[in-house]
Amino acid sequence: MAETLDQAFVLLKQWLVDRFPADLQPLLSAFLSAAAIVGVFAGLFAFTTWLERKGLARIQNRLGPNRVGPYGLFQPIADGLKMLTKEDIVPRSADQLVHFLAPIMKVVPVLLAYAVIPVGRNMVATDLEAGLLFFLAVGSATELAVFMAGWGSHNKYSLLGAMRAIAQLISYEIPLVFAALGVVLVAGSLSLPAIVDSQAGYDWGGLARWHVFTPWGLAGFGLFMIAATAKTARSPFDLPEGESEIIAGHMVEYSGFKYALFYLGEYLSLFAISGVGITLFLGGWREPFSWLAWMPSYVWFGLKLLACIVGFIWLRGTMPRLRADQLMNFAWKFMFPMTLVTVVAAAAWHLSAGWNFTGAGLWRWALDAAVILIPYRLLGARHLAPRTYRFAD
Repeated sequence: MAETLDQAFVLLKQWLVDRFPADLQPLLSAFLSAAAIVGVFAGLFAFTTWLERKGLARIQNRLGPNRVGPYGLFQPIADGLKMLTKEDIVPRSADQLVHFLAPIMKVVPVLLAYAVIPVGRNMVATDLEAGLLFFLAVGSATELAVFMAGWGSHNKYSLLGAMRAIAQLISYEIPLVFAALGVVLVAGSLSLPAIVDSQAGYDWGGLARWHVFTPWGLAGFGLFMIAATAKTARSPFDLPEGESEIIAGHMVEYSGFKYALFYLGEYLSLFAISGVGITLFLGGWREPFSWLAWMPSYVWFGLKLLACIVGFIWLRGTMPRLRADQLMNFAWKFMFPMTLVTVVAAAAWHLSAGWNFTGAGLWRWALDAAVILIPYRLLGARHLAPRTYRFAD
């Protein structure tokens, strides 16, 4: 029964595909996978906008959406209708084609990235041998969309906001890649389902062998999620949309549904990059303890994704925005060196896997923790010192 429930969506898709002629089955299979991805994550976008507004309201002692539908649950529908009916204003001097394509380029590559994310056992649209590389390459197209928006608007504020956003996105994409490199080194594969399989099994009375339960994995996961926060322009790294500084950044000249597409792209990027972080460090769709294996795999993936979303909302409600110089210093002087350290720590963990003397496990942990903590202490003491405030007389 548990196995049938776990594979319910896989069996349903196979049943539907088998109803059609053999020459149409590959096309139908691809269509059903794409439709499921778009439908589920577009619905998650609507739910997350409501959850974020209610969560931030609770943090700030407000009510949040409470008029449209019970508990304001229909507020995302009202927001969508508002964006669809608002006038689409395009500047006269703007590059019409580039201005039109920019929001589309923000959304389409992210949807392509979902194709390689395993959301459950046997539930991945395309299992590529270089799936992680495909995800990182497709995700880099968001920088192009931001540049197109700033350049195509023919507005100096849009261009300034786009350049600042691109500097941030590229700067934090490098630590993001290096944080994932340690997982590739240990798992020996770029395939995301293979990386999930490398975390199979249990230790210490039923605890799963997730990468996050190792010193290098814990550090790598923290660095990966920090870089993901900056990559998706979430607070406290939301400088691309610094309303008090550059209005709405590269989106100054956008209105109506085009403006909504940029926000849709940002949230879809947030879900996708969280899904990859779950796959790399949190066992993907695998359960944390052996005695919880009866729950469907996609439920575990969904719960982990929801936990990541709640964490991002919590950060937005509590952390103030960084300055541009603090943002760049943090990326190049702390994040980048520390991700290199996690790669070395992952290599040390991998090489010490064959130790079989008495107390080998404890010595392995101590060595790996030292490889991480010593550089962290040195870098933190130099670049993360308490701020000194000076005031004019």
